[in-house]
Amino acid sequence: MAQDPIISTSWLKDHLDAPDVVIIDSSWYLPAMERDAKTEYSQEHIPGALFMDIDAVSDQNSPLPHMMPDPHMFSSQMRKMGIGDGQTIVVYDGMGIFSAARVWWMFRAFGVKSVFVLDGGLPAWKEEGYPVSGEVPARMERHFTAILNNDMVRSLNEVQDALETSSHLVLDARAPERFKGLAPEPRESVRAGHMPGALNLPFGLLLNDGKLRSKEDLQNIFAQAGVDASTPVITSCGSGVTAAVINLALVQAGFTKNALYDGSWTEWGSSSKTEVISEPA
Repeated sequence: MAQDPIISTSWLKDHLDAPDVVIIDSSWYLPAMERDAKTEYSQEHIPGALFMDIDAVSDQNSPLPHMMPDPHMFSSQMRKMGIGDGQTIVVYDGMGIFSAARVWWMFRAFGVKSVFVLDGGLPAWKEEGYPVSGEVPARMERHFTAILNNDMVRSLNEVQDALETSSHLVLDARAPERFKGLAPEPRESVRAGHMPGALNLPFGLLLNDGKLRSKEDLQNIFAQAGVDASTPVITSCGSGVTAAVINLALVQAGFTKNALYDGSWTEWGSSSKTEVISEPA
Protein backbone atom coordinates (compact mmCIF):
# COMPACT_ATOMS: atom_id res chain seq x y z
CA MET A 1 0.00 0.00 0.00
CA ALA A 2 3.07 2.25 0.37
CA GLN A 3 2.10 5.87 1.00
CA ASP A 4 -0.94 5.92 -1.26
CA PRO A 5 -4.05 6.98 0.65
CA ILE A 6 -6.27 4.67 -1.37
CA ILE A 7 -6.55 0.90 -1.67
CA SER A 8 -8.18 -1.33 -4.24
CA THR A 9 -11.20 -3.57 -3.84
CA SER A 10 -8.99 -6.60 -4.52
CA TRP A 11 -6.66 -5.67 -1.64
CA LEU A 12 -9.57 -5.36 0.74
CA LYS A 13 -11.07 -8.65 -0.45
CA ASP A 14 -7.78 -10.38 0.33
CA HIS A 15 -7.63 -8.79 3.80
CA LEU A 16 -11.32 -8.98 4.67
CA ASP A 17 -10.72 -11.27 7.65
CA ALA A 18 -7.44 -9.75 8.82
CA PRO A 19 -7.75 -9.06 12.56
CA ASP A 20 -5.90 -5.76 12.36
CA VAL A 21 -8.06 -4.30 9.56
CA VAL A 22 -11.15 -2.26 10.48
CA ILE A 23 -13.64 -1.36 7.75
CA ILE A 24 -15.89 1.67 8.14
CA ASP A 25 -18.95 2.55 6.07
CA SER A 26 -18.84 6.34 6.26
CA SER A 27 -21.67 7.06 3.82
CA TRP A 28 -23.37 10.45 4.11
CA TYR A 29 -25.69 12.15 1.65
CA LEU A 30 -27.00 15.61 0.97
CA PRO A 31 -30.77 16.00 1.53
CA ALA A 32 -31.28 16.51 -2.21
CA MET A 33 -29.87 13.03 -2.85
CA GLU A 34 -32.82 11.51 -0.96
CA ARG A 35 -30.80 8.60 0.42
CA ASP A 36 -30.63 7.33 4.00
CA ALA A 37 -27.10 6.19 4.77
CA LYS A 38 -27.90 4.28 7.95
CA THR A 39 -30.84 2.43 6.39
CA GLU A 40 -28.73 1.47 3.38
CA TYR A 41 -25.97 0.24 5.71
CA SER A 42 -28.44 -1.96 7.60
CA GLN A 43 -29.51 -3.50 4.31
CA GLU A 44 -26.10 -4.12 2.79
CA HIS A 45 -22.50 -3.28 3.54
CA ILE A 46 -19.06 -4.81 3.14
CA PRO A 47 -18.89 -7.77 5.56
CA GLY A 48 -17.58 -6.72 8.95
CA ALA A 49 -17.93 -2.99 8.25
CA LEU A 50 -18.91 -0.61 11.03
CA PHE A 51 -21.08 2.44 10.39
CA MET A 52 -19.81 5.92 11.23
CA ASP A 53 -22.19 8.88 11.17
CA ILE A 54 -20.24 12.11 10.61
CA ASP A 55 -23.06 14.14 12.13
CA ALA A 56 -22.99 12.06 15.32
CA VAL A 57 -19.19 12.02 15.58
CA SER A 58 -18.91 15.81 15.53
CA ASP A 59 -18.89 18.90 17.72
CA GLN A 60 -22.43 18.82 19.09
CA ASN A 61 -22.09 22.38 20.43
CA SER A 62 -21.34 23.93 17.04
CA PRO A 63 -24.15 25.51 15.00
CA LEU A 64 -22.30 24.34 11.90
CA PRO A 65 -22.86 20.84 10.47
CA HIS A 66 -20.52 17.91 11.27
CA MET A 67 -17.65 20.01 12.60
CA MET A 68 -14.57 18.28 14.04
CA PRO A 69 -15.11 17.02 17.60
CA ASP A 70 -12.44 17.49 20.22
CA PRO A 71 -9.89 14.66 20.62
CA HIS A 72 -11.54 13.37 23.81
CA MET A 73 -14.93 12.92 22.14
CA PHE A 74 -13.41 11.35 19.03
CA SER A 75 -11.38 8.91 21.15
CA SER A 76 -14.48 7.99 23.17
CA GLN A 77 -16.57 7.36 20.05
CA MET A 78 -13.88 5.24 18.41
CA ARG A 79 -13.39 3.16 21.56
CA LYS A 80 -17.11 2.42 21.71
CA MET A 81 -17.04 1.39 18.06
CA GLY A 82 -14.21 -1.02 18.80
CA ILE A 83 -11.53 0.85 16.87
CA GLY A 84 -8.12 0.80 18.52
CA ASP A 85 -4.62 2.16 18.24
CA GLY A 86 -2.38 0.48 15.69
CA GLN A 87 -5.12 -0.90 13.48
CA THR A 88 -5.38 -0.37 9.73
CA ILE A 89 -8.57 1.53 8.92
CA VAL A 90 -10.32 1.33 5.56
CA VAL A 91 -13.17 3.77 4.92
CA TYR A 92 -15.66 3.69 2.08
CA ASP A 93 -18.99 5.20 1.08
CA GLY A 94 -21.96 4.47 -1.15
CA MET A 95 -21.09 7.07 -3.78
CA GLY A 96 -17.60 5.86 -4.77
CA ILE A 97 -15.46 8.57 -3.20
CA PHE A 98 -17.48 11.24 -1.41
CA SER A 99 -17.89 11.32 2.38
CA ALA A 100 -15.23 8.61 2.87
CA ALA A 101 -12.60 11.26 2.14
CA ARG A 102 -13.91 13.35 5.05
CA VAL A 103 -13.61 10.44 7.50
CA TRP A 104 -10.15 9.56 6.14
CA TRP A 105 -9.11 13.17 6.75
CA MET A 106 -10.58 13.13 10.27
CA PHE A 107 -8.56 10.05 11.24
CA ARG A 108 -5.44 11.57 9.73
CA ALA A 109 -6.01 14.84 11.59
CA PHE A 110 -6.31 12.86 14.82
CA GLY A 111 -2.96 11.20 14.26
CA VAL A 112 -3.86 7.91 12.56
CA LYS A 113 -1.35 7.11 9.82
CA SER A 114 -2.65 3.74 8.66
CA VAL A 115 -5.99 4.88 7.22
CA PHE A 116 -7.09 4.43 3.61
CA VAL A 117 -10.02 5.11 1.31
CA LEU A 118 -11.47 2.25 -0.72
CA ASP A 119 -11.16 3.37 -4.34
CA GLY A 120 -14.61 3.31 -5.90
CA GLY A 121 -16.31 2.54 -2.59
CA LEU A 122 -19.28 0.21 -2.29
CA PRO A 123 -20.31 0.60 -5.97
CA ALA A 124 -16.91 -0.72 -7.13
CA TRP A 125 -16.99 -3.48 -4.51
CA LYS A 126 -20.36 -4.71 -5.72
CA GLU A 127 -19.39 -4.32 -9.37
CA GLU A 128 -16.51 -6.73 -8.76
CA GLY A 129 -19.02 -9.25 -7.44
CA TYR A 130 -17.65 -9.22 -3.90
CA PRO A 131 -19.97 -10.14 -1.01
CA VAL A 132 -22.17 -7.79 1.00
CA SER A 133 -23.88 -8.36 4.33
CA GLY A 134 -26.71 -6.97 6.43
CA GLU A 135 -25.19 -8.24 9.67
CA VAL A 136 -23.99 -5.59 12.12
CA PRO A 137 -20.69 -6.74 13.66
CA ALA A 138 -20.24 -6.83 17.42
CA ARG A 139 -16.88 -5.52 18.58
CA MET A 140 -15.22 -5.20 21.96
CA GLU A 141 -14.14 -1.74 23.09
CA ARG A 142 -10.52 -0.91 22.26
CA HIS A 143 -8.15 1.80 23.45
CA PHE A 144 -7.93 4.67 20.99
CA THR A 145 -5.76 7.77 21.31
CA ALA A 146 -6.62 10.90 19.33
CA ILE A 147 -4.08 13.72 19.16
CA LEU A 148 -5.17 16.58 16.92
CA ASN A 149 -2.70 17.82 14.32
CA ASN A 150 -3.66 21.49 14.20
CA ASP A 151 -1.71 21.96 10.97
CA MET A 152 -4.42 20.02 9.14
CA VAL A 153 -7.39 22.17 10.25
CA ARG A 154 -8.04 25.84 9.50
CA SER A 155 -10.44 28.31 11.13
CA LEU A 156 -12.23 31.24 9.52
CA ASN A 157 -9.66 33.74 10.81
CA GLU A 158 -6.78 31.61 9.56
CA VAL A 159 -8.34 31.36 6.09
CA GLN A 160 -8.88 35.12 6.02
CA ASP A 161 -5.22 35.67 6.91
CA ALA A 162 -4.09 33.15 4.29
CA LEU A 163 -6.10 34.91 1.57
CA GLU A 164 -5.02 38.40 2.59
CA THR A 165 -1.33 37.48 2.66
CA SER A 166 -1.46 35.04 -0.29
CA SER A 167 0.43 32.58 1.92
CA HIS A 168 -1.77 29.67 0.84
CA LEU A 169 -3.72 28.59 -2.21
CA VAL A 170 -7.39 28.18 -1.27
CA LEU A 171 -9.23 25.63 -3.42
CA ASP A 172 -13.03 25.48 -3.32
CA ALA A 173 -14.50 22.08 -4.21
CA ARG A 174 -18.05 23.28 -4.93
CA ALA A 175 -19.71 23.25 -8.34
CA PRO A 176 -18.88 26.25 -10.58
CA GLU A 177 -22.44 27.61 -10.37
CA ARG A 178 -22.28 27.81 -6.59
CA PHE A 179 -18.74 29.18 -6.62
CA LYS A 180 -19.77 31.97 -8.99
CA GLY A 181 -22.89 32.73 -6.98
CA LEU A 182 -25.18 31.80 -9.86
CA ALA A 183 -26.92 29.03 -7.91
CA PRO A 184 -28.57 29.45 -4.50
CA GLU A 185 -26.93 27.85 -1.48
CA PRO A 186 -28.75 24.79 -0.09
CA ARG A 187 -28.64 26.15 3.47
CA GLU A 188 -30.70 29.10 4.62
CA SER A 189 -29.00 32.40 5.47
CA VAL A 190 -25.86 31.45 3.52
CA ARG A 191 -24.88 33.96 0.84
CA ALA A 192 -24.02 32.76 -2.66
CA GLY A 193 -20.55 33.27 -4.12
CA HIS A 194 -16.96 32.63 -3.08
CA MET A 195 -14.08 33.95 -1.00
CA PRO A 196 -11.97 36.71 -2.57
CA GLY A 197 -8.83 35.05 -3.90
CA ALA A 198 -10.11 31.47 -3.75
CA LEU A 199 -9.92 29.25 -6.83
CA ASN A 200 -12.58 26.82 -7.95
CA LEU A 201 -11.62 23.14 -8.30
CA PRO A 202 -14.84 21.09 -8.38
CA PHE A 203 -14.10 17.80 -6.63
CA GLY A 204 -15.71 15.81 -9.45
CA LEU A 205 -12.84 16.74 -11.76
CA LEU A 206 -10.55 14.61 -9.59
CA LEU A 207 -12.67 11.50 -10.04
CA ASN A 208 -13.49 9.11 -12.84
CA ASP A 209 -16.45 6.79 -12.33
CA GLY A 210 -16.26 7.15 -8.56
CA LYS A 211 -12.52 6.49 -8.38
CA LEU A 212 -9.55 8.83 -8.08
CA ARG A 213 -7.92 9.68 -11.35
CA SER A 214 -4.36 8.50 -11.99
CA LYS A 215 -1.50 10.21 -10.20
CA GLU A 216 -0.36 11.75 -13.48
CA ASP A 217 -3.83 13.15 -14.20
CA LEU A 218 -4.10 14.53 -10.67
CA GLN A 219 -0.67 16.14 -10.89
CA ASN A 220 -1.65 17.79 -14.18
CA ILE A 221 -4.93 19.07 -12.73
CA PHE A 222 -3.17 20.52 -9.70
CA ALA A 223 -0.42 22.04 -11.85
CA GLN A 224 -3.09 23.86 -13.86
CA ALA A 225 -4.54 25.13 -10.56
CA GLY A 226 -1.13 26.49 -9.55
CA VAL A 227 -0.18 23.82 -7.03
CA ASP A 228 3.46 22.79 -6.74
CA ALA A 229 5.57 21.10 -4.06
CA SER A 230 6.15 24.39 -2.24
CA THR A 231 2.51 25.54 -2.29
CA PRO A 232 0.54 25.08 0.93
CA VAL A 233 -3.13 24.48 0.14
CA ILE A 234 -6.31 25.05 2.14
CA THR A 235 -9.39 23.26 0.85
CA SER A 236 -13.00 24.34 1.28
CA CYS A 237 -16.46 23.33 0.07
CA GLY A 238 -20.02 23.61 1.37
CA SER A 239 -19.58 22.05 4.80
CA GLY A 240 -16.17 20.38 4.87
CA VAL A 241 -17.04 17.07 3.20
CA THR A 242 -16.05 17.26 -0.48
CA ALA A 243 -13.14 19.56 0.39
CA ALA A 244 -11.54 16.41 1.79
CA VAL A 245 -11.71 14.82 -1.68
CA ILE A 246 -9.21 17.48 -2.78
CA ASN A 247 -7.02 16.70 0.26
CA LEU A 248 -7.16 13.00 -0.62
CA ALA A 249 -6.21 13.72 -4.22
CA LEU A 250 -3.40 16.06 -3.14
CA VAL A 251 -1.83 13.33 -1.00
CA GLN A 252 -2.26 10.79 -3.79
CA ALA A 253 -0.52 13.21 -6.17
CA GLY A 254 2.37 13.65 -3.73
CA PHE A 255 1.49 17.04 -2.21
CA THR A 256 1.59 16.96 1.59
CA LYS A 257 1.23 20.64 2.53
CA ASN A 258 -2.54 20.77 2.78
CA ALA A 259 -5.19 21.62 5.35
CA LEU A 260 -8.99 21.80 5.37
CA TYR A 261 -11.21 24.72 6.34
CA ASP A 262 -13.65 22.93 8.61
CA GLY A 263 -16.40 25.57 8.62
CA SER A 264 -16.13 25.94 4.83
CA TRP A 265 -18.76 27.94 2.95
CA THR A 266 -21.52 27.35 5.50
CA GLU A 267 -19.51 29.40 7.98
CA TRP A 268 -17.95 31.90 5.56
CA GLY A 269 -21.18 32.60 3.67
CA SER A 270 -23.21 33.16 6.83
CA SER A 271 -20.66 35.31 8.70
CA SER A 272 -21.01 39.08 8.98
CA LYS A 273 -17.20 39.34 9.07
CA THR A 274 -16.48 38.00 5.60
CA GLU A 275 -16.47 39.30 2.06
CA VAL A 276 -18.33 37.36 -0.61
CA ILE A 277 -17.61 37.62 -4.34
CA SER A 278 -20.31 36.78 -6.87
CA GLU A 279 -19.94 36.87 -10.62
CA PRO A 280 -22.52 38.21 -13.09
CA ALA A 281 -24.38 35.68 -15.18
